[in-house]
Amino acid sequence: SGNYYNQGEIRKKELEQSCFLLGIPASDVTVIDHRDLPDNPAVEWDTQLLAAFVLKHIEANNINLVVTFDAGGVSGHANHISLYAALRYSVLRASLDASLRCCVLVLESVNLFRKYISILDVPISCLLPRDALFVLTEEETEQAKRAMRCHRSQLLWFRHIYMLFSRYMVINSLRLL
Repeated sequence: SGNYYNQGEIRKKELEQSCFLLGIPASDVTVIDHRDLPDNPAVEWDTQLLAAFVLKHIEANNINLVVTFDAGGVSGHANHISLYAALRYSVLRASLDASLRCCVLVLESVNLFRKYISILDVPISCLLPRDALFVLTEEETEQAKRAMRCHRSQLLWFRHIYMLFSRYMVINSLRLL
């Protein structure tokens, strides 16, 4: 629930506001609050437990595409990396029993230099192998910034720098899992 700083309820509301700005109704937002899946950037979550939650959500909502982090978690955040591990586990398991009928795209983690050169990363990303490349328009970038601003409890100084200079606000390269 995002309760690392005892702000779980605040962060739930911020998430719903952010999703609303992106056209996602609150009824489509699921927040998992489980004691074995704490919001903590240093805690790796149990792969099988998280995979069970993810698979249940995918199947219950007939989801055909999942976008998640790669093994680097974009920022090295252990919870983000755990999501990748759970999806990877689910895809491997699904290949054995055909229970997962959706594609999984993973967001490419890039080095610090590329992470903060914003739109200047477009030529580099166009030259490198990837399965999907998304370049946002100026309007889409502004919408993403408005959505991020909804997360007031998490807008520390470095996230303002992120919004100004991060390539992830403008360009995202993904690979099929």
